[in-house]
Amino acid sequence: MKIHFSSIAVLAICLIFSVACSNDEYGYKIKKGTAVYNTPERPADQISMIGFAVDPIDTVRVGFIGLGMRGPSAIDRFTYIDGVETVAICDLYPEKLEPVQRLLERRGKARAAEYSGEDGWKELCEREDIDLVYIVTPWLTHVPMSVYAMEHGKHVAVEVPAAVSVEECWQLVNTAERTRRHCMMLENCVYDFFELTTLNMAQQGLFGEIIHTEGAYIHNLDPFWDEYQDNWRYEYNKKHRGDIYPTHGMGPACWALDIHRGDRMKTLVAMDTDAFNGKKLAQKHGEESYLNGDHTTTLIRTEKGKTIEIQHNVVTPRPYNRMYQVEGTEGFANKYPNEGFSIRTMGRQIEGRKDGKALFENLDGEAYVSKEMRDALMAEYQHPITREGSLVETARRVGGHGGMDFIMDYRLIYCLRNGLPLDQDVYDAAEWSCLGELTRVSIENGNIPVAMPDFTRGEWDKTDGLKLHIK
Repeated sequence: MKIHFSSIAVLAICLIFSVACSNDEYGYKIKKGTAVYNTPERPADQISMIGFAVDPIDTVRVGFIGLGMRGPSAIDRFTYIDGVETVAICDLYPEKLEPVQRLLERRGKARAAEYSGEDGWKELCEREDIDLVYIVTPWLTHVPMSVYAMEHGKHVAVEVPAAVSVEECWQLVNTAERTRRHCMMLENCVYDFFELTTLNMAQQGLFGEIIHTEGAYIHNLDPFWDEYQDNWRYEYNKKHRGDIYPTHGMGPACWALDIHRGDRMKTLVAMDTDAFNGKKLAQKHGEESYLNGDHTTTLIRTEKGKTIEIQHNVVTPRPYNRMYQVEGTEGFANKYPNEGFSIRTMGRQIEGRKDGKALFENLDGEAYVSKEMRDALMAEYQHPITREGSLVETARRVGGHGGMDFIMDYRLIYCLRNGLPLDQDVYDAAEWSCLGELTRVSIENGNIPVAMPDFTRGEWDKTDGLKLHIK
């Protein structure tokens, strides 16, 4: 199924915003070999969104924009969540509307108001009876749609990445702060069962102090390029260097390190390979130029001396890998290629010794805990948010990347209905999305360090650790 959103519409929106993107207010200068971005002062009419919550919304009225690859499945997932009403649906192509209406009817739900055409999404955002706009469209439309929705009083949930430039990230931050509306990026990988359990283990101190995390998006897209309407994803890869799709790896890594909740990303360095397979892909399209390297690697250092490694690769025949790892002073967790834990306090340190002497050639000396112990740890440290009722069973039944999509949607609605801060705030959206531009700047300037913008404007240490709120 193709993502149905017009390339003409995308281009029009981009042209509108291209003038703003030339603004030096959000640009950078190279100082002593480091690219340093400007951090604009917070305007007087804006307030920080850290810890922000709204009054409980008993029934969350939702409008969905984009009915291509991801939109219909999101609408289907919402039919399993209490306290939700799908009020309106929108796609550029009117023929995409009726299949979704039939889906709603099969699930015993009322038909939704319909919008289509170039400006249909604006009409949807302008409705008075919508609380949340759920955006499932190509990347270049995310910020214009999110900003418009917030300016019309709507909370926003937007697919990944939320933005494709530093200035777009600031647009999201400034609009959310000014309008006092949530802007949550729909990063699903933080809700993977293993990632959630590992997060709980880390927060309970099982790994000691977390000092290093890793993440990635390594996914061969060869079977999928033609599924994107007008080849928009191929076109973006062709025209941009850097880690242009960082959030699946960044989200879990940043949560484990309490980014802007006690620590902040300070500096990154990125480099890439040449576009070996990328150029072959371009040649299949009758073109020669392809900018995105086959494999991009980024290293990030935090204010408190921790590190993050992120990778991006969508063109080589490697097995799918998000490379999720958490490394602490007393333990280690790894998801790919095999899920496992190594924990000093469970006696793993003695496995490399015999008769009191170290067995330096024993490569199993620091082995993972047994499968039985791993399963026991997964059960004991199951994250509290997945212990609610039959959430896990429902998530696995409904699906969406093994259930994490459903947990993501459930948590979004749960927090809105209970008047709680969302799990992901607008600063998460900006911090994780901005790597696209920052890695490009590092690479194109000889792999120089880039100072990370502080989207919280100095408030990154006002919160003592990540908290996923439960009423």
